[in-house]
Amino acid sequence: MIYLELFLTFLQIGAFSFGGGYGMISLIREKVLMYGWLTEEEMLNMIAVAESTPGPIAVNMATFVGSSQGGFLGALLATLGVVLPSFIIILVIAA
Repeated sequence: MIYLELFLTFLQIGAFSFGGGYGMISLIREKVLMYGWLTEEEMLNMIAVAESTPGPIAVNMATFVGSSQGGFLGALLATLGVVLPSFIIILVIAA
């Protein structure tokens, strides 16, 4: 159940947020605190770590939240969820 929640939550975030990774931070924060996946302090630490590691901040945050809640599979599904909408839109445009 947690895997489906992670995937659908980050799919929704990836599909309906504008402004790149920094625009997603508020949506990720809202959902993560609503589900109780992280505390406010853990969320702030996660933002700091996600900014300091290479790669897009939204992908790093999705990977971290997924990993903390569902291990490797959770990280994979959360990351896939946040990246999939953009991938599909670019694929359609390119076709």
